[in-house]
Amino acid sequence: MRTIQGVGVSAGIAIGTVRVLAAADHAVERRVIDDPQAEMDRFRAARDMAVAQLKQLRDNVAAEFGENKAELFDAHRLMLQDPDYAGCVEGLIAQDKVNAEFAVKSVAEQFAAMFAAMDSSTMQARAADVEDVSRRVMNVLQGKRDSTAQDGSIQGDAVQNGTVQNGIAQNGESHIIFAQDLAPSETAQLDRAKVLGLVTAKGSANSHTAILARTMGLPAITGIGDAFDPTDDGHVAVIDGASGAVFVDPDEATLTECQRRKAEAEEHLSLLRKLKGKPTETKSGQRVHLYTNISRPSDVAAVLANDAEGIGLFRSEFLYLEREDWPTEEFQFDAYRQVAQEMGDRPVIIRTLDIGADKQVDYFNLDHEDNPALGYRAIRICLTRPEIFKVQLRALLRASAYGNIAIMLPMITSVQEVRDAKRILEEAKSELRGEHTDFNESIQIGVMIETPASVIMADELAAEVDFFSIGTNDLTQYTLACDRQTPSLERFADPHSPAVLRMIQMTIEAAHRHGIWCGICGELGADLSLTDTFLCLGIDELSVSPTSVLPLRNVIRNH
Repeated sequence: MRTIQGVGVSAGIAIGTVRVLAAADHAVERRVIDDPQAEMDRFRAARDMAVAQLKQLRDNVAAEFGENKAELFDAHRLMLQDPDYAGCVEGLIAQDKVNAEFAVKSVAEQFAAMFAAMDSSTMQARAADVEDVSRRVMNVLQGKRDSTAQDGSIQGDAVQNGTVQNGIAQNGESHIIFAQDLAPSETAQLDRAKVLGLVTAKGSANSHTAILARTMGLPAITGIGDAFDPTDDGHVAVIDGASGAVFVDPDEATLTECQRRKAEAEEHLSLLRKLKGKPTETKSGQRVHLYTNISRPSDVAAVLANDAEGIGLFRSEFLYLEREDWPTEEFQFDAYRQVAQEMGDRPVIIRTLDIGADKQVDYFNLDHEDNPALGYRAIRICLTRPEIFKVQLRALLRASAYGNIAIMLPMITSVQEVRDAKRILEEAKSELRGEHTDFNESIQIGVMIETPASVIMADELAAEVDFFSIGTNDLTQYTLACDRQTPSLERFADPHSPAVLRMIQMTIEAAHRHGIWCGICGELGADLSLTDTFLCLGIDELSVSPTSVLPLRNVIRNH
């Protein structure tokens, strides 16, 4: 048995025969051409054909996985149609009198290197995207037929031409795919009926390929590096997409254990599927609202797929973290409106920007701090830079006309902070009324209980707001005086500490004394060992990751 450790990017266990995909040959010969204009015409025709292919692929993905998952290929089409990209290719053809294939490859390498050098992980991911779309154009220029079939599977000439080799879609067997790397378009075109799981030498958890694997429900592992061995083709392997472990030629004990875990997981999944649509309430009739945490609009698909009752925490700071400059009011409005519309009548609680501490954004120009966890962050930035805060509040208010949106303020330590935030909110409301812009006049306002100060002041805070949501990650950090970013403190930062649980109890009791509801949106909300405790304390809502919804509902219904 050979054991390989990679990075698990899509949970699940797969057991089967390995099929190694040979790397496609993307060699391009540089040729000097006599007619640059004709070569530019060749490039434009190939680009248009590639755009049409991506449109077909986009429609295939949308039909199978939903519109949100197809957005990637809309972005790919826009990338091909970008004037800068086309201008660089055509400029190289005209200036150096080189063939279109060579110009496309050169520009792709230049753009990919530029994206890879950026600090933003989002922009780094675009390096793989520009290489993917450029390969598609080169394939057209080289006369290779498109691999996008009507059913979304990889087949036909694509296998012969090296896009995906070894006949993966040509026989009745299912395999675990081993590859140096897989482009997003290649992953989306794999025939799910014949693929058990994916293992790649390259890649990351945030790559579009990893996201597609999760969407397709395929166990996937990336980053095995030099452990990738083409001679594994035909061998039996077990992969664990949660831990990132790969076992080639597993011994009997390992195979038996993995088969047992796989069977248990499938049985559990079957049970949980029966819970979709069932109310989240205990045997005694105690009702709990079960919401989810999200970071971006594209996460809504997972919210709905897992039958959550609402969104308890939309981390709006990711709209700032994933950009190189300030997100405009219109940009934020579009994002919030999209989520509100997709969720329909279900609640959408949006946390105002929580920048600072471990979430730094260059264009905020924040000063260096020796202890940023106790520094200039979250509501403190909003209240001292109201011009930034008001842009977000206006966007939130405008979006509230399209769904059931509530606003939640993070890092609150005093009643005055809440009153100051509400004053700026009222200014935003007044402006929108003057502009005759619709919004929900009675939009709910809540606060995150994340500090001992907010717990101690919970009775006074409850008189100012409509709900509490306990952020147990920070509450644990501040209660126990343990920086959660320091690995050596892990043994001391016990979220099960009686001190933390007592803080939670005090918050719930204060909320109920004043007739408002109280939820938990930190990681403890999904801790099944504490669910019974939270129910006994009278928690009203739990907001967790989408995949934690059904397991949590199962525990609650059996309480």
